[in-house]
Amino acid sequence: MSGITYLTKDALEQLKSELQKMRTVDRPAASRAIAEARDKGDLRENAEYDAAKEAQGLLEAKIQRLESELANARILEETNIDTSKVSILTKVTLTNLNSKKQVTYHLVSEKEADLKLGKISITSPIGKGLLGKQIGEIAEVQAPAGTLKFKVENITL
Repeated sequence: MSGITYLTKDALEQLKSELQKMRTVDRPAASRAIAEARDKGDLRENAEYDAAKEAQGLLEAKIQRLESELANARILEETNIDTSKVSILTKVTLTNLNSKKQVTYHLVSEKEADLKLGKISITSPIGKGLLGKQIGEIAEVQAPAGTLKFKVENITL
């Protein structure tokens, strides 16, 4: 992954602590599991050893991916966000023109998306459809259920 990842300060701290845990807790545990499996005999017929080596490989791949994400991370400050149009970190109140229901979404990075909390990714179909829209504009979003039309009612932080 070579693209820039935009994160809030909280999300960045979460990623750093996750990486720290992998390095200081998970990595030594994987090494111990390999050592224990190695002590159990012939490595050619030792499924436990093979599983421990594979788990270690997966852990190392996760560590590398996280390190890459952190190296390409950019912190977003709310003070630099323009609320005249929809962008990352803005809260957008929308009216679904099909159902006439109002919803509010907080546009965030993929790492922070959580629909239960009203946080949607800027790379999701709705997020992409809303980016750059201003209050009063209509966003047409292609979804599996068909085209959805949303009217932007309000944009805040």
